[in-house]
Amino acid sequence: MPDATVTLAQELIRHKRDGHALDRARIDAFVRGLADGSWNDAQVGAMAMAIFMRGLSDRETTDLTDAMTRSGVVLDWKGRFDAPIVDKHSTGGVGDKVSLALAPIVAACGGVVPMISGRGLGHTGGTLDKLEAIPGYRAIVTRDELESVLRAAGCAIVGASSEVAPADRRLYAIRDVTSTVESIPLISASILSKKLAAGLDALVLDVKVGNGAFAHDLAFAQALARSIARVAAGAGLACTAWITDMNQVLGRSCGNAVETLEAVRYLQGKECDPRFGEVTETLSAELLVMGKLAPDMEAARVRVRQALASGAALERFSRMVTALGGPADFVEHAERHLPAAPVQRTFHAASAGYVQSIATREMGLAVIELGGGRRGAGDAIDPRVGFTQVAAPGDRVESGSVLAVVHAATEAHADAALARLTRIIHVGDVQPSVPPVLIERASAAPNP
Repeated sequence: MPDATVTLAQELIRHKRDGHALDRARIDAFVRGLADGSWNDAQVGAMAMAIFMRGLSDRETTDLTDAMTRSGVVLDWKGRFDAPIVDKHSTGGVGDKVSLALAPIVAACGGVVPMISGRGLGHTGGTLDKLEAIPGYRAIVTRDELESVLRAAGCAIVGASSEVAPADRRLYAIRDVTSTVESIPLISASILSKKLAAGLDALVLDVKVGNGAFAHDLAFAQALARSIARVAAGAGLACTAWITDMNQVLGRSCGNAVETLEAVRYLQGKECDPRFGEVTETLSAELLVMGKLAPDMEAARVRVRQALASGAALERFSRMVTALGGPADFVEHAERHLPAAPVQRTFHAASAGYVQSIATREMGLAVIELGGGRRGAGDAIDPRVGFTQVAAPGDRVESGSVLAVVHAATEAHADAALARLTRIIHVGDVQPSVPPVLIERASAAPNP
């Protein structure tokens, strides 16, 4: 007879609730219950709350990550590619289109990037939503199709199938409705279980912090970055985490089609917001070093710049889009192919001065109000809407200067967005101190 204290849901919940560590047998029993449905939602919620209140050690978190990884399909690329398998993950921000540029840059430098991405969550935009603004782009593919795209382009930005880390999918949904999202061990296990299931050799993590980020507090962001780096190392995955500023839109646009266009223009060398470029270059370079495609960060940065200047990164992006069903001439005529909002209105500065601050989370919510995000999981989105030419803290403006351009479906939506922008973008007389976009780096060597 199996030990009831190890197999019964109520006994496992009691064990963690009372502050005891979960051994691997108990963690395996919990994850089996998640995956096969033998634990009901109330029991899963109770265990999530017990973990939230009592925490998990690095060993427990590593075991939970491994068990959730193995709850579904784990991709194995050994012998299929003679190149490092690498990826990047962001905790989510407003205007964060780094993945769209990073994947083809790293591919152009010799890496293979099977990037499993998500859709918008809360006020933050989703990478898949941005790419699905491209006509014909297919984000959900089979494993064989994924491999075919990787061979054609070196990168593939796609969504996770239902077979990848199903235990995490269920736990995540229940955490979302039980106020247990802000658990560092559960966040670490959730992120890493999906990335490990993708068969990676190295991962770079972008932990956003600021008024537009999930982590508002630097101490929380630091703890999360360090936890993920340590747990990844415990699982044998090379991982570097950067904490980056999200007190303003990353780049000059937010919304799905407009962000895709900004990323394409960056790859073309036509447009580069310095902060967006700095984050993209740094995270790309980290992957080149971890993947042994460059000896150090200085050499890696040179390779990144060469991939952009030569057009090699743009070509990889084009190959990926075409292989996933998009137009063959997309990068040449992106503005023509991407849907455009019928109403565009400009928000002007009422007086001269400096942009003091951006209520970045409110900017993300304004995109949702325009129809560019979801209130519920099944909601359709309008890829056309959003904001461009968004001003940044520290910008000098004159009376009448453009602070943002609204892209809306109707005049009424545009009017509402313009009214909201008066509460989002603040102009004053004193030039503010603007924090660097790269705040802090955390890493840990993988266990052999």
